Amino acid sequence: MPAAPASDAAEPAHAGPGAPLVDTHGRVHRDLRISLTDRCSLRCTYCMPEQGNEWLAKTSILTLDEIEAVARVAAADGITTFRLTGGEPLLRTDIVEVVRRLAAIPGPDGRPVEIAMTTNGIRLRELLPALVDAGLDRLNISIDTLRRDRFHELTRRDRLDDVLDGIAAAAACSLRPLKLNAVAMRGVNDDELVDLVDFAVAHGAQMRFIEQMPLDAGHTWDRSSMVTQDEILGRLADRWTLTPVPGRAGAPAARWTLDGGPDTVGIIASVTAPFCGDCDRLRLTADGQLRNCLFSTTEYDLLPLLRGGADVDAGIDGMLRSCVRGKLPGHAINDPSFLQPARGMNAIGG
Repeated sequence: MPAAPASDAAEPAHAGPGAPLVDTHGRVHRDLRISLTDRCSLRCTYCMPEQGNEWLAKTSILTLDEIEAVARVAAADGITTFRLTGGEPLLRTDIVEVVRRLAAIPGPDGRPVEIAMTTNGIRLRELLPALVDAGLDRLNISIDTLRRDRFHELTRRDRLDDVLDGIAAAAACSLRPLKLNAVAMRGVNDDELVDLVDFAVAHGAQMRFIEQMPLDAGHTWDRSSMVTQDEILGRLADRWTLTPVPGRAGAPAARWTLDGGPDTVGIIASVTAPFCGDCDRLRLTADGQLRNCLFSTTEYDLLPLLRGGADVDAGIDGMLRSCVRGKLPGHAINDPSFLQPARGMNAIGG
């Protein structure tokens, strides 16, 4: 993965610390996705191989203090939401303390930042009370199928009961909105779309379908296997009357009410209906690389600053601004020149 040119990272920022993070296209950035690890307890076929994965060196993984240092500067610069991702974030042994530390950071208006998490749910029942007590605000749980044999085949692990237990625990707790995520795949789970929505509604959750993206570690993505937003809506319309929900702003999912509401379904259509024009997200990988787009081929390395640089806060602020200034108008998935990122989704962060 190419690093950002040193000359770019060293350029004087157009705005100083504490000013909003605005890119050259006028997008104000308020969301930082923080990957805590590239490791996962599942091996989903669309994400990583079952064997032979090259994990990040343990010495390169950001420590709790380093994560907090980046988050404090980002919050001062206008970031209001931290989403903890992986890999699987619940594999971090210090995950509760990560949440506690980040939840204590004041946002730019003095109010606490919002802490969200995307998880496969496997350790959720065990850890959820402590996470809520530490300050977790929102949860997204991934579940691509409700069928045991299919789950095993898709994830290469027999852990469906653990995921269902985690979802049940989340449904019983106070965190709302609760969202369930599924990657829609042709010939794999596209016959379960209605069942998944019914399951989500029964648990007080919003089902969100995600168009399969070219982010697998093996670079085997095939557009023909992707179930599009229009196809998903067509399947659901056989069961419900779908009404678009206005006011999406920078949210990745477009939403529709089911039979007039209050229940809704969301679709993240990054391939067929990109929402790049309203994107307000930055990403921090588990090994300290800033990314301004999920599909970026350039990264901005914070590790030297965090592990030996002088005036660390000013350095982080400058790197955040360099990263934002380098953001392109869109990801260009549908352009013939598109290049898939070298990292897989587990190493970039969900």
